[in-house]
Amino acid sequence: QVQLVESGGGLVQAGGSLRLSCAASGRTFSKYTVSWFRQAPGKEREFVAAISWSGGNTYYADSVKGRFTISRDNAKNTVYLQMNSLKVEDTAVYYCAARAYYSGSVYSTETVYDNWGQGTQVTVSS
Repeated sequence: QVQLVESGGGLVQAGGSLRLSCAASGRTFSKYTVSWFRQAPGKEREFVAAISWSGGNTYYADSVKGRFTISRDNAKNTVYLQMNSLKVEDTAVYYCAARAYYSGSVYSTETVYDNWGQGTQVTVSS
C-alpha cells in the first residue's frame, strides 16, 4: 500500500494553468502505475490521465488531450499533472490513484486502482 497526497489545486481563470502534484509514501513508488481522475459536482468520477511505472507510456482522456500533461519524478515519489488552457468545464475535485505492478492494458477504469488520495479542488472561472 502507498499513501497519496494531492496538492496544487486552486482557483484560476479560464485559459490559465495549474500544476497538480501527487506525492506518495513508500520506497517502491517507481513500480506503481498512477492516474488522475476528476469528479465535477453532480457528475461521476472520470478518468483524466495515466502514466506507466516507467513513465514511458502516457494516456489521456480525449477531453484533455493536448492541454494536460502527466509526468513523474520517481526520485521524488511524485506524479504531476500540468494543466494548460484550462476551461470552466475542467472544474472538479482531482484525485490521483495508483496500483503496483500493473500489467493490464486498461488504465481508465477506477477499479484498476487500489490506492487513492483525498483529492484537490480545481476551480476554473470564466
